Parts: sequence; C-alpha cells; structure tokens
Amino acid sequence: MSTGPNRILDDLAKLMTDAAGAAQGVRREVETAFRAQAESWLNSLDVVKREEFEAVKEMAAKAREENDALLARIAALEARLGTAGQAGADVTTGK
Repeated sequence: MSTGPNRILDDLAKLMTDAAGAAQGVRREVETAFRAQAESWLNSLDVVKREEFEAVKEMAAKAREENDALLARIAALEARLGTAGQAGADVTTGK
C-alpha cells in the first residue's frame, strides 16, 4: 500500500484524470447544444442546404443552355423567314 507523498501524487493523478474526463463530457454536451441552437437559428432564417443549392444551380445551368439553344434556333428561323420574306416581297412588288 502506498503511503506518504506517493499516495498523494497517485490521488492527485486520479483526480486530474477524472477531471479531464468530466471536462470532455461537458465539452461534448456544449457542442451538442451549440449545434442544436445553430441549426434552429439557421432553420428560422430559411437558409437552404448545400445539396438543395447545388441541385437548383445545376437546373439553372441546364435551363440557360436550353435557352441559348432555343435563341439560336429562333435566330436561324428568323434569318430563313427574312430571306424568304424578301424573296416573296420581290415577287409581289415586281422589284
């Protein structure tokens, strides 16, 4: 059995180990409470999640590409109609 200074040091070491364990437990509880509060606060702000943002971003990029393709088709059709329209106008006016 330990006596004297060795026993005091052993008890002090045990006390410090127990205190460190308790501190880690408190730290985990504080982190959990903080995360819950932060999530609640963000939900009240209507902040979108990253996955939702990325999905909408991809949809917008696809829509933009489709819009550009449609604009090119419209320009080509207008060019064809403009050429056909001018030829038809020449026939009707005799010029």
